[in-house]
Amino acid sequence: MRTGMRAALASSAAIALIAGACANPDPAEDDTSSGDTETSQEDGGDAGDAGDAAAPSGDLDVPAGYTHLAAAVDGEYAGETVTVLSQWIAEDGDRFAEALRPFEEATGMTVQVDGVTDYTTTLVTRVEGGNPPDVAQIAQPGLMRTLAGNDRLVALDDWMDVDQLRDDFGEAWTEMTSAGDSVHGVTWGAFTKSVVWYPAEAFDAAGYTEPETWEELEELMDDISASGITPWCVSVEQGDFSGWPATDWVEDVLLRTAPVEVYDEWAAGERDFSDPEVAQAFEFVEELFFTEGNTFGGPIWMNETWVGATPLPMFHGADGPDCFFHKQATWIADFFLADPNASADDTDAERLQPGTDARFFVLPPIDEEFGTPVLGAADQFVMFEDRDEVRALMEYLATTSAVEPMIAAGGFISPNQRVPDDWYQDYSSRTAADILAAASVLRDDASDGMPAPVGSAFNSAMVDWIRAEGDNTSDILAGLDEVDWEGEE
Repeated sequence: MRTGMRAALASSAAIALIAGACANPDPAEDDTSSGDTETSQEDGGDAGDAGDAAAPSGDLDVPAGYTHLAAAVDGEYAGETVTVLSQWIAEDGDRFAEALRPFEEATGMTVQVDGVTDYTTTLVTRVEGGNPPDVAQIAQPGLMRTLAGNDRLVALDDWMDVDQLRDDFGEAWTEMTSAGDSVHGVTWGAFTKSVVWYPAEAFDAAGYTEPETWEELEELMDDISASGITPWCVSVEQGDFSGWPATDWVEDVLLRTAPVEVYDEWAAGERDFSDPEVAQAFEFVEELFFTEGNTFGGPIWMNETWVGATPLPMFHGADGPDCFFHKQATWIADFFLADPNASADDTDAERLQPGTDARFFVLPPIDEEFGTPVLGAADQFVMFEDRDEVRALMEYLATTSAVEPMIAAGGFISPNQRVPDDWYQDYSSRTAADILAAASVLRDDASDGMPAPVGSAFNSAMVDWIRAEGDNTSDILAGLDEVDWEGEE
């Protein structure tokens, strides 16, 4: 779970609570002691230094209505520099640089990207210090809405063809980038958390088939248990953010057991955690987690195993899998180590391959009335400085031209509905894109939009809940009801 921010900008320390939970738990991103900045593009020099600018090639597909991008392709902003702050470093930073290259070549502009590890602290410090980047990548809708609520962002409605944006991305994704009545962000890469991974070879050898209903999933769990193997691997340890995978479980179940309006009202603080329909979701997860034999390792393993290591027992048991299922977003495949003793931050360590060694299916519906909802999330780009060249970059980031290099590199899904299906060549991206397209309801992580104290308390409560093996559910919910949504516990 990524936690949101309170209604007013808080201190950098409090805001740092937002950054880590629910994000890909890259060990490199856990090191926030360094303020070092890695630049994924060569420094283009001072903005406006047109003397060193390359002539624009003009070779870029420009959607109708994106007038600033069209002007940039015509060379009107050649030599200008736009700055972008992101949390993408190393390989991720290189991929983003490749996505920007067509824009630079077509316009003669320079995009200067700073990728930093202590991303949220750096962004908030720069904003509060009056030195924001032109554009920033944001992973948490709550942070975007806080910045927008404090008049720190440029609303896209003021200058951009947002009808084109809505046509391309659809209402659900546009809603995730909106605050109040205004659109503030351009959606970038998306992922879904509502998927269940399994070890493909062992699954096939056992004659199992992917379940399409919750009843079929329960029957499969019974068959797995009868074979002497634990159905599920679940763990929640990630330092200060420990607990968030359990919050994701509650959110996914709530979407499958109650009307979506209940989910929305709970996410907005208009329903208590102890509300009967919300409490029912907790009780459902309680039964799945704490029924004897359902989850590998018991409460100690669940609370003490780092989230990136959770799926390893699926592949590295003494005599085959120690568990068969792990519910986690598609990025977890980055941690499918072929050697369980290898380091997750070793980029040279061999990984097991999605589609061959591991596959996934969408978490099945529980109540047919509510279909197959999907809990998803996406990065977005927001705009702090309103200049024509910045507008041109924001429009470019909303095009298929921008995401084509990312998709070609693999492991990237764009919510842009104009992306051709045949661009997705790798298993994870193709399968997840199909799941997102078929979703009956799409919602972002409820905790992303909750105030930081609520999200932090939710995380911690899940650790306590697991420690007590679910015996304290009522107390947990009552305690969460007492957390002040205005920002003070």
